[in-house]
Amino acid sequence: MIENWMEEVQKTRRALRSNLLETVLNEFDSRITGLNHEKRKHKYRQMAENPFRFFRGSAYLFYYDVTKIPFSFHTPDDKPTWIQGDMHVENFGAFQNSEGDIVYDVNDFDEGYMGSYVYDLLRMTVSIALYCEQYGFENAEERMHTFLESYYKQLKKFVKGTEDPVTFFYTADHTKGPIRKVLKKLEKRESSRLLEKWTVREDGTRMFELSDELIHLTHKEREKIEAVWQDYIESLDDADREKSEFYEIKHIVRKQGSGTASIGLDRYYILIEGKQDCEEHLDDIILEMKEVRAPVPAYFVPYNENFWASYSHQGERVVTTQKAMHHHDDPLLGFVTIDNRHFYVRERSPYKKRVKPEDIENAKEFDKVLEVFGGIAAKIHARADVDIDHSLLSYHSEKEILNAIGDDYDAFAAQIVFLSNAYKERVKQDYVLFCGWLNYKFS
Repeated sequence: MIENWMEEVQKTRRALRSNLLETVLNEFDSRITGLNHEKRKHKYRQMAENPFRFFRGSAYLFYYDVTKIPFSFHTPDDKPTWIQGDMHVENFGAFQNSEGDIVYDVNDFDEGYMGSYVYDLLRMTVSIALYCEQYGFENAEERMHTFLESYYKQLKKFVKGTEDPVTFFYTADHTKGPIRKVLKKLEKRESSRLLEKWTVREDGTRMFELSDELIHLTHKEREKIEAVWQDYIESLDDADREKSEFYEIKHIVRKQGSGTASIGLDRYYILIEGKQDCEEHLDDIILEMKEVRAPVPAYFVPYNENFWASYSHQGERVVTTQKAMHHHDDPLLGFVTIDNRHFYVRERSPYKKRVKPEDIENAKEFDKVLEVFGGIAAKIHARADVDIDHSLLSYHSEKEILNAIGDDYDAFAAQIVFLSNAYKERVKQDYVLFCGWLNYKFS
């Protein structure tokens, strides 16, 4: 009889959590994002690859859960941090900034919003735990502590004034291990590599080569993009704007198969003229136009009226978040509206690359990567505040965060790691429930 009761209790627990999973998935992917059955099936098949991929694609479930957990080290609600919003191991990468430097930094800003810095750190440390388990790196707790300690030390340097978050960034000269190897390799890469990979010359004109990733655009879609193109140009910073010929559209395709959380949102690649100073037309530029919705954290963290008043256009919000967090940002960052849907535009960097699991030989090498990630996380939190002209914050976030942590860093780090380990197990359990639900609902 006792065993039957135990089975019944477990069955009820699974049923309740399964119902919650289905409710959250339906709300965000169906009602809010508007994905049809086939697009949801495609997204969920990607998420079913492993628990880490499931975690990447379900930020809404993460925020639903963790915003209900009491935590001792939040900053006050009236002193939020401009957070990246979806901080995980694979949202850092290399690219070339506007000054020609090959840098390593955060590279995804779709979920940028105002909230407690804790949520960026928790999402990152949970991802470290899942990443270690997925790819066989030992002692995930030590790896999480490496990231947190680097974050904390870098914040202290900013507060002391020994380093400046406004001008702080990582190049090959400031990194070691796998990240340095990636950056050094990229220094040898030709800027034309991306054009040569994705485009061809036909009748003297360069255009995208169609594939499973780059597919044909309908005439109506092209008309809609062309109709708002001047709006995009006018959204660029005055100092960055080139002559109109620079932005002449040569070809547009629809981009398939990128990301996890953004599956189902429209994404286009646009080939533009560029500076017209190369006989082989290798100065053409590839832009990415990506649809974006309201940031996931906004549904769960305290409402920020000033933020919404300033950035009701979601493309502008993403663009401004990137500008706030990056030193020498992309001069082609802009935004448009098509059919009441919001998009942002950025250059598709020919130097885009990230450290992959196979680039990391052991836990010690992973620590070198995580030390850089910790410094980057500290930089974006400390930079996107009163230090920049278009900030909504009238204070230094690094000071507020250190005040919240107080004198007991060890207790702070221990609490983050404890919660992250516990939530990692929650993710693994949810993953099993999710796969069962997926096979039942989307077979």
